[in-house]
Formats: sequence, C-alpha cells, structure tokens
Amino acid sequence: MANPRGRPKKHKLVVSDAQIRELKELVQRARSHRALSFRAKIILFCASGKSNSIVAARLKTTPTTVGFWCKRFIAGGMESLWDEPRPGAPRQIGDDEVERVVKLTLEATPKGATHWSTRGLAKKWA
Repeated sequence: MANPRGRPKKHKLVVSDAQIRELKELVQRARSHRALSFRAKIILFCASGKSNSIVAARLKTTPTTVGFWCKRFIAGGMESLWDEPRPGAPRQIGDDEVERVVKLTLEATPKGATHWSTRGLAKKWA
C-alpha cells in the first residue's frame, strides 16, 4: 500500500494496453477536443498509480474532478469520457441547414448593406 492515508478507493482503476494506447492517442492528437484530452490525461495519470490529489495538483484541477472522471471511466470505459447529451429541447435544424446559413453569411452580402442582420438573414434563408 503506497499511501495509507485518505479514504480507501471503492473500485480499482484497471486500464488495458489497448485503452492506454487509445488514451495516449487522444492526448497527443492535435485536433482532439480539449476537454477529452484533459480527461484522457487524468485516466493515464491515475492508471500509473498516482493518487487523486497528486494528479489534481499536476493537472491544476481538483481531486473531486479527478475522482469523478475515474469513477465514470470505471463504470463506462472509453465511451464515458465523451460528453453526455445535454438536457433541453432537441435541435430544430440539421447540420445541412447550419452549413447553408454559414456559407451564405460568409460568402454573400445583402443588397445595400455591409453585413447580414438577423432578420435579413432569416428572410433570405426562409
């Protein structure tokens, strides 16, 4: 037992070699989500045997955050590191419509103006 102080952990964090490779890939990937990369770092440090408080100090976060993501990883594996769906009403427009509006906003200007207003864009888009 490395550190007898503190509360004992209820569940042991077990990370397979394949999961370690995938976590390292998430950390090193230049275009990965910042939050996802941070969560992967937490799991990698904890898998190496460091305590939550040491990991928290190294990553400049709280031991509660480290414990939260470790518990979530133990319960759900790699998929649990991704964000869960947010509460609220589902989106009413799809990705295609969003792309169309963004293209219209960036590539065209309204007649007699320098930029789109919300109402002008809504009339043009509808």
